[in-house]
This record gives sequence, C-alpha cells and structure tokens, in this order.
Amino acid sequence: MRLLGTMALGLWLAAQAAGAETTTTATRDQLIRAQVILDRAHFSPGVIDGQDGDNFHRALWGYLAANRVGTPAPGGLATLDGPAWAALIAADAAPATQTYVVTVEDAKGPFLGTVPKTTLALSKVGRLFYATPIQALAARFHMDEALLTGLNPGADIGVAGTRLLVAVPADTAIPPVALIEIDKSDDEVRAFDAAGKVVATFPATVGSTERPAPSGRYAVRVVVRNPAYTYDPKRLTFGRRSQGRLTLRPGPNNPVGTTWIALTIETYGIHGTPDPRMVGKTASHGCVRLTNWDAAALGQAVKPGTPVNFVGAQ
Repeated sequence: MRLLGTMALGLWLAAQAAGAETTTTATRDQLIRAQVILDRAHFSPGVIDGQDGDNFHRALWGYLAANRVGTPAPGGLATLDGPAWAALIAADAAPATQTYVVTVEDAKGPFLGTVPKTTLALSKVGRLFYATPIQALAARFHMDEALLTGLNPGADIGVAGTRLLVAVPADTAIPPVALIEIDKSDDEVRAFDAAGKVVATFPATVGSTERPAPSGRYAVRVVVRNPAYTYDPKRLTFGRRSQGRLTLRPGPNNPVGTTWIALTIETYGIHGTPDPRMVGKTASHGCVRLTNWDAAALGQAVKPGTPVNFVGAQ
C-alpha cells in the first residue's frame, strides 16, 4: 500500500527543489491526498484528479470556513498553503490510497464500449451501463479516469487479478439534511443540518444562459435512484424536437446519471452525470448537475419536503 503526501510540509517543499519531475509527482500526490481528505469530510472536490482546479479550491474554502481554520479569503476559493495543509492532515491521518485487486465481477461488465452521442441513439440502447472497466472503477473510487490510468501505467484494468493503486474516498453517509442551498454564483450545492451547520458541499453545474436555473425557495419532491430519462419536446427547450418523445433507460451513462432528485418546480431537479470531469465547467439545461456519487450521497440524506433555496446570480 502506498501512502500519498504523508511527509511534513517542509519535506514536501524540499522535494520540490529536487527537480521538475519530482516536483510534479510530489505536487500531484499532495493534491490527491488533500482531495481525498475533503471527499471523506463531505466537502467534495468533484473528481479526485490531482489537479489544482477551481472545484478543489472551492471545496477547500468550504472546509476551512466550516472548521474555522484561519480566515478564508472572500470569493469562495482557498489555497493549499501551510495552515490549510496542516489542518487537513491533522483532521484525517488515514491513507489516501490503497491497493485494489480487480475482481471477476469488475471485469465482466456488461459494458457499452462506445457510448452513443445523440439522444436518439442513446434511446435505442437497452441499458446505459458503464462504457469500460476504467469508467466503472474510476467512479467507484471517485477518481478521474486519467488519474486512475496515470497511477497504474501499463496495468490491464479490464483483467481480473490486476492490482491497482486507487483512492480511498468517503465511506460514510452524509448526516440528515434539513436544507439544500444551490448557489448559482459559485456553482456549488451546500447541505445544512437542522442546526444550520454545513454538513456537505458539492461542486455543481447550475443552469445556463439559455436556460437559467430558477431563483427562490422550493423543495425536494421525490428521489429516484437509477432513473430513466425522458426527452419530451413539449416540455423541454433543447434537442431536436423533430425526433419526438424519447425515453433513455437507466444507467451511469444516462444523461441524469444514477440519481434524480426532483424539485417542486416542473422539469427541474438535482442529478448526476455520465461525465464527472465536466461538473462546474459546462452549462446544463437548467437543472443542477453533480457527479453521480455526490448526487447519490445527497439523495440518501434528503427526503420529500426538504427545502431547496436557489441563491446568487447565474
């Protein structure tokens, strides 16, 4: 088992001076560990990718603010400086990675192979399974596919018995959620308990210029796991209307992923996505898009009637 980022900050800084390759690896490993700790604390960075992106900085800001570490700068983004790093590793000293052996079940699928690109083509697929073992295993461990393959160069991920280095993501449920806040300014979903404490945050794609998310107070209507998706041109304003009404079957490559949290505003919901890398980076069709695992975690913590507030500007 390999432990990432367990050296003290001073040793990590010394490692940076050893050369560009060492610097790149040390920085990536530290970011992986920080992202894993945030994921386990339910301040989700989205995909664990070892990259220094906005989703990570936003999750870190939320974690520091919730745990009253220093005074996070305004703007919702935080930097992994010395105090932030010290706070993370003091709170969670568990390994960030583990060795995982690919099982027969992992390898056999079924898998789609190439995922159709159009709604019409997707509607003709029997069930929208994972495309490959890489996609399936990356989702299980909350990882970017590129990181999974990068940590395991030359490994045949689709073969039973292959040993892989993978992340150790969250394995505990979010506490019951009394309020969901969807911030259109920060592309973030925040979950609060009955005492008003933030118990989880998630990077999100919230609406678009063409079809902005609503404002105001609504509520959870129902939570559907493994939902089908219906494209109905009478109710939706995107897609090829001439194709008529289409139904896409359930699965992780369904456009709304593996969880649909319907809201008390027609056609709007919080849902997963088949491409977690793009959460917070591309527009949605008015709904609130999370990674599949974040949507599932939130769906398990809410119930019909849980208030949902849309705040901020698109």
